[in-house]
Amino acid sequence: MDDSYRLEAGSPPVDDYLRLRREAGLSEPPREQAERGVGGAWASVKVIHRATGETVGMGRAISDDGWYFHILDMAVLPAHQRRGIGDAVLAALLAEIDAAAPGAYVNLLGDPPGWRLYERHGFVETAPGTVGMRRVLDS
Repeated sequence: MDDSYRLEAGSPPVDDYLRLRREAGLSEPPREQAERGVGGAWASVKVIHRATGETVGMGRAISDDGWYFHILDMAVLPAHQRRGIGDAVLAALLAEIDAAAPGAYVNLLGDPPGWRLYERHGFVETAPGTVGMRRVLDS
């Protein structure tokens, strides 16, 4: 990541959080859920574009504060991708986890565009031994 960006600890404001998720192609939770959840991370970082002050990237980790850590909300605006922002965000989160809980179990659910990034940071697929699952409620 070059000097035109600054990495900061903390979650972005809710409006930025929702915009980042939407514009990066992630699902957008209802605003009420985002308001409750965005500040509830174990660790979070955001990336600010220095020239505009715009929040252009983010990532968070949630945890039981002992053994399990889950990386989520990895998002970079399309106009700012391929500049090392995702690498910087993930490296910062992993450094915090490693400092607090060396050898902890760290996982994530990665969409195909992020697979190379995650592999560069040591993540491997868990299937067929384990498979990520999610609950789907009837609408």
